[in-house]
Amino acid sequence: MNAETILIVDDDAQIRDVLRIALEQAGYRTEAAGDGAEGLAKGRSGRFDLIVLDIGLPEMDGLAMCRELRTTTQTPVLFLTAREDEIDRVLAFELGGDDYVTKPFSPRELVARVRAILRRSNVVQQGTTRTRGVLEVDAARHHCAIAGVPLALTNREMALLDHLMQRPEQVASRPALTDAMYGANIHVSDRTVDSHLRNLRSKLAEAGCADAVETVHGVGVRMGPCRG
Repeated sequence: MNAETILIVDDDAQIRDVLRIALEQAGYRTEAAGDGAEGLAKGRSGRFDLIVLDIGLPEMDGLAMCRELRTTTQTPVLFLTAREDEIDRVLAFELGGDDYVTKPFSPRELVARVRAILRRSNVVQQGTTRTRGVLEVDAARHHCAIAGVPLALTNREMALLDHLMQRPEQVASRPALTDAMYGANIHVSDRTVDSHLRNLRSKLAEAGCADAVETVHGVGVRMGPCRG
């Protein structure tokens, strides 16, 4: 039985019950919150391995809650959204979300995505710290630094960067990056992968390492020199 505990944040009691039943049947422990303020207070406690978060919450919506949450913790977030607007989904990733499921959702798909996120979060990496130029990465400790200055990354961004750092001279295709972030046999759109890659590049550039990831047109991406 899984030891992970999942926080469910949704203002719809019926959806909370559906999520609770599906996750508990899959072996997870659950707690629930009915609004963003309560969810933020619980989420900041550090007691949860993952948060299932509805975007369309009253008052403090899920996007605002995730933005606040990311100032103190990197707990993985799976968004629920009833919105079809791609802008909302892209914004969810830019704010540090790890994945999303669109309502109405299949409980089996949601559990599969939860498992994929937790599998990536719980992998024990070998070899600990990797360095390239001014960039230093230790995925096991969720640590990234540029010239000694820590840089906060989401779990997806860390998995992507660690994959590239393990084989810095090789060009990684989009399918390889998808597998690195989500595991095998998980369908993720190209736009989702591109969003994570764009966010990673933006963070590295803002921290002074704009040359960290190079594009090989028509093939994929690889590590750059990281001169800073």
